[in-house]
Amino acid sequence: MPEDKKIDESWKDAVEKERSSSQKDDELAVPEPDFPFFLTTLALQAGIFLGEITNPSNNQKEENLAQAKFIIDTLSMLKEKTAGNLSAEEDSMLDNILYDLRTKYINKVNRKPSQA
Repeated sequence: MPEDKKIDESWKDAVEKERSSSQKDDELAVPEPDFPFFLTTLALQAGIFLGEITNPSNNQKEENLAQAKFIIDTLSMLKEKTAGNLSAEEDSMLDNILYDLRTKYINKVNRKPSQA
């Protein structure tokens, strides 16, 4: 005869409690993922690596041009791969972000050592 198995379903209660508490607490609210938010997140990271924005993890401005270039190249790849699939607003936003970041990157790379 098979034994009666006790199934622990307390995890369901825990998940429901977490779900309801996160809906009540504004601090735990996570924004909906969308393309403009994704672009803004990448642009923010590039700004940190360009030394334009304070790094929130240590409250210091740092410069890592190799990482900045990687992010800019990633955005450029996204531009190429999404061609024809973006709304006019998304396409314009991506163009503007790329122009801004590329300009800042070029200025950083071309600065004279005495200006650093």
